[in-house]
Amino acid sequence: MKITCLKTNHIVNPLGYAIEKPTFSWIVEDTGDSVQTGAAVMVSRDRDFEHIIFDSGRVSGRGIDSLAYRPPITLQPRTRYFWKVRVWGETESAESDVAWFETARLDEDWQAAWITPDDDDNRRHPILYRQFELPSPAVLARAYICGLGLYHFELNGNKVGDEHLTPYCNAYDQWIQYQTFDITDQLTVGSNLVSVMLGSGWYKGRYGANGGSLEFYGDRFALICELHITLEDGSELIIVTDPSWKAQPSPVIESDIFDGETYDARIGKVLPAPAGSLAVRLIDIDLSRLEARRSLPVCINEEIKPVALIHTPAGETVLDMGQNMTGWLRFRTRAPAGTRIHLQFGEVLQDGNFFRDNLRTAKAEYIYIADGSDATAEPYFTFYGFRYVKISGWVGALNLEDFTGCVVYSRMDAIGEIETSSEKVNQLVRNVMWGQKGNFLDIPTDCPQRDERLGWTGDIQVFSGTACFNMDVSAFLSKYTYDLAKEQAKTGGMVPHIVPMANLSRGGSSAWGDAATVVPWNIYEFYGDIGILEAQFESMRAWVDYIRDIDDSSGGRRLWTEGTHFGDWLALDGADPASRKGGTPEDFIASAFYYYSARLVARAAAALGCQPQADAYERLSAEVKAAIQAEYFTTTGRFAIPTQTGYVLTLFMDLAPDAYRERVKRDLISRLNLDNTHLRTGFVGTPYLCRVLSNIGANDLAYQLLLNEDYPSWLYAVNLGATTIWERWNSLNPDGSISSTSMNSLNHYAYGSIVEWMYRDMCGLNPSSGEDGITGFRHARIAPKPDKSLHWARARYRSAAGAYESGWRIDEAGHLTIKIIIPFNASASVVLPDARMGEITVNGSALYEGQQRENSVDVTLGAGSYTFEYPFLAQEIAAETEVRSPDSM
Repeated sequence: MKITCLKTNHIVNPLGYAIEKPTFSWIVEDTGDSVQTGAAVMVSRDRDFEHIIFDSGRVSGRGIDSLAYRPPITLQPRTRYFWKVRVWGETESAESDVAWFETARLDEDWQAAWITPDDDDNRRHPILYRQFELPSPAVLARAYICGLGLYHFELNGNKVGDEHLTPYCNAYDQWIQYQTFDITDQLTVGSNLVSVMLGSGWYKGRYGANGGSLEFYGDRFALICELHITLEDGSELIIVTDPSWKAQPSPVIESDIFDGETYDARIGKVLPAPAGSLAVRLIDIDLSRLEARRSLPVCINEEIKPVALIHTPAGETVLDMGQNMTGWLRFRTRAPAGTRIHLQFGEVLQDGNFFRDNLRTAKAEYIYIADGSDATAEPYFTFYGFRYVKISGWVGALNLEDFTGCVVYSRMDAIGEIETSSEKVNQLVRNVMWGQKGNFLDIPTDCPQRDERLGWTGDIQVFSGTACFNMDVSAFLSKYTYDLAKEQAKTGGMVPHIVPMANLSRGGSSAWGDAATVVPWNIYEFYGDIGILEAQFESMRAWVDYIRDIDDSSGGRRLWTEGTHFGDWLALDGADPASRKGGTPEDFIASAFYYYSARLVARAAAALGCQPQADAYERLSAEVKAAIQAEYFTTTGRFAIPTQTGYVLTLFMDLAPDAYRERVKRDLISRLNLDNTHLRTGFVGTPYLCRVLSNIGANDLAYQLLLNEDYPSWLYAVNLGATTIWERWNSLNPDGSISSTSMNSLNHYAYGSIVEWMYRDMCGLNPSSGEDGITGFRHARIAPKPDKSLHWARARYRSAAGAYESGWRIDEAGHLTIKIIIPFNASASVVLPDARMGEITVNGSALYEGQQRENSVDVTLGAGSYTFEYPFLAQEIAAETEVRSPDSM
């Protein structure tokens, strides 16, 4: 038995995060035992557990939950706490390694002050610095720091930490994050130099909607910093930002999230500069807005090398990274002093030439002015979305080994993996993961490359389920929903279109605003931590109350018929070619989500034990459902919205009268037949389309939609060489030419929501719905839905409860093999499709315990590994190109 994945508030060993109530989680693996018979948690002020502040003792059964255990302890500021857990199974036990978390400043007052260069030119990028003496070695030292817009922090000429783009992106007018760093090992006895280089970033640079606004949140560079240093004699030295600091011009001449960066190495970072320094002065920024960090570290998580050097027909020199990625290019140079090396970033070539018109007004460039020395160059205060890099001004021969692609995103564990017998489907899965990495850079953005890069609420609402399968996004999305609630508080419950809201003070669209309810519920359902509902319930409720107020002010019909909405964004069935909202009426989509969100609020209230509120929102959802049925169904059962999305929302959200549900199913299938079994859905309908089909007896149609290769389809993009998910179904035309440039990202994750269907339906992995209080995959519903169009498929998922596997294989004789792994202390309700009792073997023996349904067999399983085999298909399976089956299948 081994205990792994120890996290506090879903972060490994968090230092200086906002932790009001520490919540511990862990996973038990490598054991033959099935059930936890007991567990114990200890918390100490020291690693050796000589100063224990909490000891649960052995608690029998599942009384200590590994998904989210809260020790009843009171936290002190700037204090490290150590914890460990012991778990007992039926026959063995194990003790974990020691984990820790360290609190931030909590409610301590700041001794430091905000400072800014005393410089009339507020566009000139500065370095702020101070020298100080240490009389003896430091045994413990921390930096509490925030720089605006962005900061690069060094001690004695070396970067502190491995994070980039701090203090990250949030609603700066509501709160400003500070970070905590352990600087103990970077200090020396004698003279020390602390220096902070500042860039424009989201705070001060061009950012926001419609090309962005300059200096929206602030027009001055600013820094606040406290160094708390404990010396070996126990005394404490505190270094703070104050007017004694100095400033000088930075070698970063210009920086901007959209436009890029210019770096003049001739200026250098020598401190103090030979030309002298500038004074600093205090600047009035409300200290009460400073809060401990919630953002995960943004780091260089991967590095890739260019795959080709291209000399284009236009005479350009272009690097092909082989992958559309987010981050930047690092390079080595030995160019003569004054050489101006110019990098431009783009996603696609056109006619073999470099192209960047779809980035609109974003310059997306990096300019490096050499000083004649051997140097390694990379930007400090920007990032790019790109596959191709055009290089101008390079001196001498260009060597690919001198270039490295730095893949940058928030640090999150990859926890999901899907493989199938189709290499094209496998490429699609990889594309979705790359799209998630590229757009999960502190906030879930729509795209990482053009003059936008905004936290659109609708995009993450439809993608959050897929995100939770792919990576551990609990802490990442919790920070985003915290920001959402901060912005929502300014608007009377309205959820902005984008979070942070920046310069777009509009919101209230259905499906977009419903991120306030859908995202927290998904986090709860996937990770099993009630804390997200406690934190976000008021936001969830406020959103539904906002809709109800609109409804009441327009007649109280329990329909949502007012306001501006995005509809089924970028659907293909709209009557007006100029509209991007698709053919499904906005009032129906709005009313459907009115019902859906009210229902989620009712479920959240019930989970929190707030039964009166649960009952009230349950009544509201019932009233909305009844109004939808009265408005959109005739007395004979004809549904008034004959679009794919209309049918799909009705079935997914269970909006049809019971007597007419079968007709709606048939009508959806007829609609697909009329559409030549090709999707016509946009952002709203696509996430649910295949999920609905697989659950209404039309699983074969779901697979056909997945495997279609002509436009519109997922594999259309794969066949055209896509390495991420596109914004539009036809971002590129069949000849590879770009279809438009006004709104056309080649890295836009929303349509990647198909991967949630792959996990939930193709491979059958589903978390418990939460209705019974069991979430976080402590109990799963495993219901794979194979189809002969694929030979095999397999999903592996390291859930909050442990590692699941669900896979299937159909052999040439039509026999089905299903392999399922259920982790320790978990269970699953398994549905074996197209099965008959008496024909099934499990682990080589006949299956005797199971419940026969009309077309399936239900089995309840505990932890363990299971292989089921039985006849599945009588017909001959068409010959297809097959990827080699995994050895484990």
